[in-house]
Amino acid sequence: MPKINASTVAEHRAQQREALIGAAIDILVNEGAAAVTPAAVGARAGLARSSVYQYFDSSAALLATITEEAFRRSNEALTRAIATANSPLERVEAFFGESLRLGAEGAHRPAVALMNAGLPPACQQRLMELHLEQVEPFRAAVRELGAPEPALTADLIAGMLHTALAAVENGTPLDTVTQRTLALVRRCLTPAGGTARGPEERA
Repeated sequence: MPKINASTVAEHRAQQREALIGAAIDILVNEGAAAVTPAAVGARAGLARSSVYQYFDSSAALLATITEEAFRRSNEALTRAIATANSPLERVEAFFGESLRLGAEGAHRPAVALMNAGLPPACQQRLMELHLEQVEPFRAAVRELGAPEPALTADLIAGMLHTALAAVENGTPLDTVTQRTLALVRRCLTPAGGTARGPEERA
């Protein structure tokens, strides 16, 4: 039995589970979904395959857990960022700014890998549900702003985010991409004649 480096068995098990999930995500991103097996994950985490089966009974169980985790961690960060906003426009800006920061850290790579992995329909459906849950605060803020055709407007603005994420992943400095993206978003969502400006524009 591996040495327990925790104050309780429950804490030890939680640490092992987290290590296995981290190993599985690393394999998914770098080698693809087919490589996510109990043996490979155990080896990557430094645990015997029998230990992996205490937490996950199959590759499918591992992928299902990764599906949830890929969004949970990002969602928690986005929730914290949005919580400090005082208006719908600020919530949109916070959502975009944090999404780009997460993208620069590679936090979106597991979800992208899963979406391109050819998973069973049930897993694909869950991925879509989790994605919709993630973007709902942004879409709700667009509705609150009274944008015309709010669903279409949100989709079009989300296209800016996808383009901005690609720019960050291709090496454009995060600060530059964030500043330009938020400036464009404000122009799209501020009524004609409005005066909403970002900090860099007020200087």
